[in-house]
Amino acid sequence: MSTFELIEPEIEAYCEAHTTEESDLLRRLYRETHLQTINPRMASGQLQGQFLSLISKMIRPRRILEIGTFTGYSAICLAEGLTDDGILHTIEINEEYEDRIRRYVSESVDSEKIKLHIGDAKEIVPSLNETWDLVFIDAEKTDYETYYEMVLPQVRKNGFVLIDNTLWNSKVVHEVRHNDHDTQAVMAFNDLLQRDSRVRNLLLPFRDGLMMIEKL
Repeated sequence: MSTFELIEPEIEAYCEAHTTEESDLLRRLYRETHLQTINPRMASGQLQGQFLSLISKMIRPRRILEIGTFTGYSAICLAEGLTDDGILHTIEINEEYEDRIRRYVSESVDSEKIKLHIGDAKEIVPSLNETWDLVFIDAEKTDYETYYEMVLPQVRKNGFVLIDNTLWNSKVVHEVRHNDHDTQAVMAFNDLLQRDSRVRNLLLPFRDGLMMIEKL
């Protein structure tokens, strides 16, 4: 099975072969991420990157918030759909990634539209006086509910929130160990969304699970 155990490697390879290729910039970033970071699987990669880019281009957001930059792959993809006066605020808690993020973002055609914040999103987001058209959350799983409740009031009506890793290596459909707090948090969060009358949600069995939310 694939890295995320959702589809066969041959199917994933076929999908990649029939998806628009990533840019040279993203290819170099993805390779460097795999060579020089401990958890390279956290990078979006070609399939998810193209998906995020297309979603952004369909929405044409003026303001995007990303919680969890990692090395910057998804931020560069999301920025491709911004309006001419658009801004993407991306937040990364690990300062060790800052130099790499800034180096690659600086090469992006949308570099002036991407604003990097280093620090805790729980402290940074409340300081951003914005209304979000699109939010992408891919950070600490045990804080998913906190991030969601924090940003949803700032999302415009009919705006969208995308949340990564909501199948969490398929662990959500298996017996959970008592000390597996990440899986417990993801499952609790998914259940919370299913009961939330403020939104419409769709959980896609894509990569490691991608939850799509529309604010009603």
